[in-house]
Amino acid sequence: MGEKKILTDEHGQPLDYHSLNAMLNIYDENGQIRFESDQEAARQFFLQHVNQNTVFFHTLKEKLEFLLENDYYEEDVINRYSFDFIKSLFQQAYAHRFRFKTFLGAYKYYTSYTLKTFDGSRYLERYEDRVCMVALALAEGNEQMARDLVEEIITGRLQPATPTFLNEGKKQRGEPVSCFLLRIEDNMESIGRAINSSLQLSKRGGGVALLLTNLREQGAPIKRIENQSSGVIPVMKLLEDAFSYANQLGARQGAGAVYLHAHHPDIMRFLDTKRENADEKIRIKSLSLGVVIPDITFELARKNEDMYLFSPYDVERVYGKAFSDINVTEKYREMVDDQRIKKYKINARKFFQTLATIQFESGYPYIVYEDTANRANPIEGKITMSNLCSEILQVSTPSTYNDDLSYSHIGRDISCNLGSMNVAMAMDSPDFGKSVETAIRALTAVSDQTNIQSVPSIARANSEGHAIGLGQMNLHGYLARECVHYGSEEALDFTNIYFCSVLYYALKASHQLAVERNSRFLNFEKSKYATGEFFDKYIEKEWAPVTDKAKELFAKSSIQIPTQEDWKKLREDIMQDGIYNQNLQAIPPTGSISYINNSTSSIHPIVSKIEIRKEGKIGRVYYPAPFMTNDNLEYYTDAYELGYKPIVDTYAMATQHVDQGLSLTLFFPDTATTRDINKAQIYAYSKGIKSLYYIRLRQMALEGTEVEGCVSCML
Repeated sequence: MGEKKILTDEHGQPLDYHSLNAMLNIYDENGQIRFESDQEAARQFFLQHVNQNTVFFHTLKEKLEFLLENDYYEEDVINRYSFDFIKSLFQQAYAHRFRFKTFLGAYKYYTSYTLKTFDGSRYLERYEDRVCMVALALAEGNEQMARDLVEEIITGRLQPATPTFLNEGKKQRGEPVSCFLLRIEDNMESIGRAINSSLQLSKRGGGVALLLTNLREQGAPIKRIENQSSGVIPVMKLLEDAFSYANQLGARQGAGAVYLHAHHPDIMRFLDTKRENADEKIRIKSLSLGVVIPDITFELARKNEDMYLFSPYDVERVYGKAFSDINVTEKYREMVDDQRIKKYKINARKFFQTLATIQFESGYPYIVYEDTANRANPIEGKITMSNLCSEILQVSTPSTYNDDLSYSHIGRDISCNLGSMNVAMAMDSPDFGKSVETAIRALTAVSDQTNIQSVPSIARANSEGHAIGLGQMNLHGYLARECVHYGSEEALDFTNIYFCSVLYYALKASHQLAVERNSRFLNFEKSKYATGEFFDKYIEKEWAPVTDKAKELFAKSSIQIPTQEDWKKLREDIMQDGIYNQNLQAIPPTGSISYINNSTSSIHPIVSKIEIRKEGKIGRVYYPAPFMTNDNLEYYTDAYELGYKPIVDTYAMATQHVDQGLSLTLFFPDTATTRDINKAQIYAYSKGIKSLYYIRLRQMALEGTEVEGCVSCML
């Protein structure tokens, strides 16, 4: 970090790293933010803590032998390569002279990611070691891929998700997959299997979201005897207990979410579980909630009509398929008129008011705009739910079970193989197309290596679909670095063309994988890729920056913005050969990984110029926004000051180029009302947003903003 004046206490001793970091929150005598104190905190963290608690080895050979003999590293990973190559790879990584840009980045890495002795007292890896082991594991013997991965990760252009970065190469580990989505059907076998699957997946480190829409409502008949069903809330209670029990070797707490359709009869009771004054019998404390809302619900609210809620039990008997597989917008009037379907009535506007009230109190529920998501879905089938961070939008199919809970038919459930590119570093890449391709290959390797046999529906969908989710982060950091205001015309222009370009190179990479492997995802021929329909909008007009500033930004990057002719050629290639990955992009919220990578979270604006986090035993830790200096503060307007419209507009630009979802949090000042939340939801819906994550209200009591990351993705 260069020679700097060491800050000392009144006795002339160097300040400890925690005190140095805290000085970020205290202006100097000139009213300036003390950025240098945080950089010194990072340096002192190594001098005062890391170096003296790291196991020393004389040579790399000695180190690898020790870690293999004592079951720290996987032999299969190391044995695929010669020692000479491994040594040269480590030399490649260390040649970059990597330094953490902030204290929090260093602290996060050493507390949450690096390999430690089994008693947790000493460190066995530096950052470069972890990067190399991840690269070696994902490359599976391909030396060039390993080199490419080291280069992308060590430069910060690519950051694998927490499960991948934490686990790859280690002998004692969980799965490298971020999270999972499971359907539950309307029978006890499916409920029991879902609870068991949640336990199995949680112990491997993944967050799990479950669909409750198909469960019959409270008071529905069982074996034709009326008023027997207890509805969805007891199932939620069982799941909450299961998630609190299972964790990944104590490294990550079990985490779950449940989704329910807006037209399910239990919807209001479902929302009540998150009320501040909810009865303890129904109160849900740690389980996340999500609501699936179709177009018809907005139409009914706009007309101030009542909305009907339909018994899933009756809907399945009438239509021969589960409630979640019905297009409620299309069948709504028909189901209202069908006397065979028991229905309940509430006011549509009251529903939205209740939704906003619960969000105001708890931040929940997440929202999936069902029809919007499905209109944009290029894959055959229906999207019925999302995940813990509301960015995964994939098709699933039901499973059926025998009496002994074995499968009579294995359906397809969903797993999320995630990683994010750093927009700023990607724009600095010497070869943007190669950076995207390397990211796609890395995520595909995670999918290829994942085979969770304890949940066959997850294993089947993963092996047949190879779905991945390439994310992006540090958009605000990049815009501020380039003196562009978040949400401005220039910023929206940049976001539009950046995501358009990412899509092109991601599809190109997936097509190359299909050619190399002579394989494409199952049912490719039924997709909008196969018909060519997916490419229409890119061929009908030229996608290029229109503002002078955006043109300037792309001109100094390595990005070759795809032309209409490029898109035509890609369409022909893909229609002929296919693509390997069923899904390619999803924009997660990014949590601790963004601190290690020195990025602003996801494509959100910052929440505070100096963010405050609570970190375990150390307490409050301060994090300065990436690339921020005392000279460019004007470009760091935070999310609460910006308001929801610039954020939604930014996400709307990106959404049109992302096949899955984008984890979108809405931020409000402490003066906000439930009406403001309602207006924001309607605005997001009108702009084509597919899903919403948390609702956040700024708290008066805090000078900064204390932020908790997504407990599932933690990208």
